[in-house]
Amino acid sequence: MKIRESHSLFRSTAIRVCAVAAAGGLLLSGCTNEGGDSEAESSSGGGEAAQAADSAGSSGPTCTMDDYGVDKVDIKGAKVGFSQSEPDSASFRAAETKSLKDAAKEAGADLVVTNANNELPKQISDIENLLSQDVDMLVIAPVNSDGLDSALNAAKKKKVPVVTIDRKVTNKSCDDYLTFIGSDFVKQGERAADALAKATDSTAKVAVLLGPSGNNVTDGRQKGFKDKVESDYPDIEIVAEQTANASRSEGQEVTAQLLQSNPEIDAVYAFNDEEGLGAMAAIQEAGKEPGKDVKIVSIDGTKNAVDAIVDGKYNAVIESNPRFGPLVFDTLDKFYSGEKIPEDIIIKDGEYTPDNAEEQAGQAF
Repeated sequence: MKIRESHSLFRSTAIRVCAVAAAGGLLLSGCTNEGGDSEAESSSGGGEAAQAADSAGSSGPTCTMDDYGVDKVDIKGAKVGFSQSEPDSASFRAAETKSLKDAAKEAGADLVVTNANNELPKQISDIENLLSQDVDMLVIAPVNSDGLDSALNAAKKKKVPVVTIDRKVTNKSCDDYLTFIGSDFVKQGERAADALAKATDSTAKVAVLLGPSGNNVTDGRQKGFKDKVESDYPDIEIVAEQTANASRSEGQEVTAQLLQSNPEIDAVYAFNDEEGLGAMAAIQEAGKEPGKDVKIVSIDGTKNAVDAIVDGKYNAVIESNPRFGPLVFDTLDKFYSGEKIPEDIIIKDGEYTPDNAEEQAGQAF
C-alpha cells in the first residue's frame, strides 16, 4: 500500500445539522445527518424488520456488584439516566434513543434523557444534572473518548453504575464505568476494506474520508481499513486522507476538493454514511457516476445509503447497529443479579451489498 498524500490540510466548515432526520449517520458511530427522509421515518428505527443489537462476544476483565461497590437495585421502577451525545436529527442517534426508550418501558424503568448536542462541557453538565435527580444508573453515549472524568467521578461518589455505549471512554472499567457496549471498530474498517476490494477487483486509488478526531471509533475504523489494505491488497493505493467530521456537507466539500487535486481517484472509503452520501453528491457534480466511475464504501446502515446501493450509486455499507436498548437493560439485569460483566460487550453488525440491500432495506435506520 502506498500513501501518497496524507492528511490534507483541512479547511474548516460549519457542520449544518437539519431538523429533518435523514438516513443519517453515526456521529460516531457519531454522525451528523443533514438531509433526507422525514423525522418520523428516521425515528422509527428501521421498521418491523429492524433488529436489536445482539452480543457477538466479550473481552476484558469482569466486574460484579461487589467489585464495583454498589447496592442492588430493582430495574423495575428504577430511574435510569441516558446522556445522549448528539442531536436525534442524526438517524443513528434517533434509532439509538428510541431503542433505549422502548427497552426501558419494557423493563418497567423510568428513562430520563438528555442531549449534549455534541458539546463535551454540556454532556458533563447533563450527567451532573441527572445525578442530582437521583438516577439509579447511567447510560452514556460519550461525545469523546476522553474528558468525562469529572462526571464519571461524580457518578462513582454516588455509587451509580455507568454503562457506556457506542464510544468507549479511556477511563478504567469496574472503577470509573461498568462496561462498554458497542461495535468492534477495527473490524468494521477491515470489513470495509474487503468490501471495497470486492467492488474494485482489488485495484483502486482511494480517498479516505476520516471521522472526527478524539474518539476510538475514528481511530479504529481508520486503522482497520489501512492495515487490511496494506496486508492484503497491494494494488489498492490510498492517495488521500482527510477528515470530513462525519458530516454530509463536509463529505461533499472534501470529496470535491480531492477529486480536483487527484482526478485519478476511483474509490472512496468514508467513515460513515453521511460522509459517503456527501461524496456521492460530489462525484455526481464532477460529472462522474457514483458506484461505477467512483466506488463508495462506508459504515453505518442508514436508509439513504442502503437505498443508494439498490439504485446502483453506492457499493457497500458495513452496518453499525444503533439499537442498544435491549442489550443495555439485559446487561444491567445480569449485573444486579450478581453476574460478572465483561469490560467490553461487542455487538453483531451486518453488511449491505448489491446482493442483499433491497431484501434487507427494512433493517436500515
